[in-house]
Amino acid sequence: MSNVTPAATSSSREAAGKNTIAEGVVSKVAGIAAREVRGVHDLGNGAARAIGAIRNAINQQDRGQGVSVEVGEKQVAADIVIVAEYPVELQKVADDVRKSVTDAISQVVGMEVTEVNVTVSDVYIPSEDDNKDDADDSRVK
Repeated sequence: MSNVTPAATSSSREAAGKNTIAEGVVSKVAGIAAREVRGVHDLGNGAARAIGAIRNAINQQDRGQGVSVEVGEKQVAADIVIVAEYPVELQKVADDVRKSVTDAISQVVGMEVTEVNVTVSDVYIPSEDDNKDDADDSRVK
């Protein structure tokens, strides 16, 4: 037999205090959830994506790019700006982003989501040049 002492039981009283979840944290959760949706190429408008490209180059990706949130004591509202991949059903992608963001905020942050507005600001069309080697682009041989 071993000498094991039972763990101390905790009281049922909770300590007084206030939980605060920063808007940046909620934006990051929403941004990660939105990027996981099939058909989303990127988040943000042109200016945000340009700044995002610079941040990516120095390995400082902003996961909340293209996301604006309003955080209350128990509720969250979010606005998401996406760039969709071509060809996708834009309404379906927007609906899928709304669901993904709502689920993520509810589960990870633990707050009620009052609304998620999704704006499709652009459509990404892969150019034919994306698949060619640089050597093939030469004008002279």
